Amino acid sequence: MAAVRYLVTDVKMALEFYVNELGFSLKQQFGPAMAIVEKDGLTLWLAGQSSSAAQAMPDGRQPAPGGWNRIVLTVEDLPGLVKKLSANKVTFRNEIVKGPGGSQILCEDPSGNVVELFQPA
Repeated sequence: MAAVRYLVTDVKMALEFYVNELGFSLKQQFGPAMAIVEKDGLTLWLAGQSSSAAQAMPDGRQPAPGGWNRIVLTVEDLPGLVKKLSANKVTFRNEIVKGPGGSQILCEDPSGNVVELFQPA
């Protein structure tokens, strides 16, 4: 089984976002250190600041949330979901863009990790 790990600044806030806003299910939680959520075959590990994944590397680099790598969630009604998320104060990095395969927009979880919402053409 494969999983994606996102570093988050606050596991509780991340859980609220992924479960309440994006429809993931909580599978396991390890206190404030980490939680595992799932949706449509995607397993996402939300690793907080007290998790082993957040420990400094031998060269001193500190793992941190954010960046441009992202999970992609396929949705049926992108404009409708964007409207709902906007009303709930979710941050977007761009507007909906259209390409040959469909439409997409990038939103951020509470820690700044990117989630691409994609509606096929």
